Amino acid sequence: MVRITETVKILLGINILMFVVTLMMGDMAYHWFAMHFPYNERFQFWQIITHMFMHGDEMHLLLNMFMLYMFGSVMEETLGRSKFLFLYFSAGLGALGLHVLFLYIGYQTSYQAFIDAGITPEMIHELLDRITRTGQFQYFTNMPMEVSSSLYSSYFSSMVGASGAVFGLLAAFAVMYPNMPLYLFFIPVPIKAKYLIGAYFVYSLYAAISGNQLAGPANIAHWAHIGGAIFGFIMMWYWKKNSFNDRRWY
Repeated sequence: MVRITETVKILLGINILMFVVTLMMGDMAYHWFAMHFPYNERFQFWQIITHMFMHGDEMHLLLNMFMLYMFGSVMEETLGRSKFLFLYFSAGLGALGLHVLFLYIGYQTSYQAFIDAGITPEMIHELLDRITRTGQFQYFTNMPMEVSSSLYSSYFSSMVGASGAVFGLLAAFAVMYPNMPLYLFFIPVPIKAKYLIGAYFVYSLYAAISGNQLAGPANIAHWAHIGGAIFGFIMMWYWKKNSFNDRRWY
């Protein structure tokens, strides 16, 4: 049984409290605290942090909190409180950065396609404003639906969850304890951390590039998982290489 550390207790408490607040506030909580595309009028600067403590449903919260409990406590014991928090939030921000980058690429590509088709920027922004007010998506007859869908999916996207930060912890754990045996609920055979966590990274990369989900359609921000894992891996690799134990931050 993993001993839960003090900082992890606080993070768990904030996430659970935010989920209760979300249940009480309903959609308004997502409007205010989920991370919206920066061009969207619902975007606020505090969402860069608050989205990490928001979750879509009970299962989303349970899975992230379970992994935070299992791996976060080990990493806090290893790194110390301050360095653990630096890792956690840096991975979360790295996850957000990569996710928004790909949204921006999709938005700009589609936006340029609208311009090339003779649709003015004023018409595009008026269309987006009208959709925001009415909730009804509209399409130009001279614009392929997939292009319009790409523009809308980027502009109206929202992101919630601690997954990016948590996958940073997973990647850091795999660097620090690569041969630690881990178990899956449905596989009673131990798998080394570097293989299990590495396999999920490869799956996330496949799903992000192909758009295919092995378990069927799901609203998962795979680029955020990848971004968090990359940041967690790089930081832990650097600290391990430079003997971080001689410079623990308490």
